[in-house]
Amino acid sequence: MKRFAPKDRNAATVPLIIADIYQLAGQLRRNAEARARPLGQSQARWQVLSAASAEPKTIPQIARRLGVARQNVQRIADLLVAEGLASSSPNPDHQTSPHLLLTESGRDALARLTRSAQSYYREIAAALSPAEIAVLRRNLRALCAAVDGRQRRIEPATRSEEDNHDA
Repeated sequence: MKRFAPKDRNAATVPLIIADIYQLAGQLRRNAEARARPLGQSQARWQVLSAASAEPKTIPQIARRLGVARQNVQRIADLLVAEGLASSSPNPDHQTSPHLLLTESGRDALARLTRSAQSYYREIAAALSPAEIAVLRRNLRALCAAVDGRQRRIEPATRSEEDNHDA
């Protein structure tokens, strides 16, 4: 029987963790879609509303945060603006990349979506101890940082160009 060094075992486990994350992401998307549909929204629109709800962000910034194509976010943002759920606001740092801001109607829609998920969040939380939730959060943030650090080494020129474009 071949023995693996701890580093090798860790590297062999990473694809399994990634597969679990993809499975979880699919489960969460399906649940969000089912919760959003009765409110006249979609899971994708919910994500964009949520990403735009804090400080002002550009479409490329929202796309990077969500890990999706800028064009997809732009399409959804255009629909949200057309429906009065969001507005476009000048970006003092970049004239051609405005900020997407939620309107009062958009904030109301996001609040309804968030309320619809509260019981689901409570069910998930009840299945885990507070310590497990804290460790999970810390470990997911560490994994995100490791992936982001690796990505920045792979694509430094592309990222800096994007950052300059949508500052």
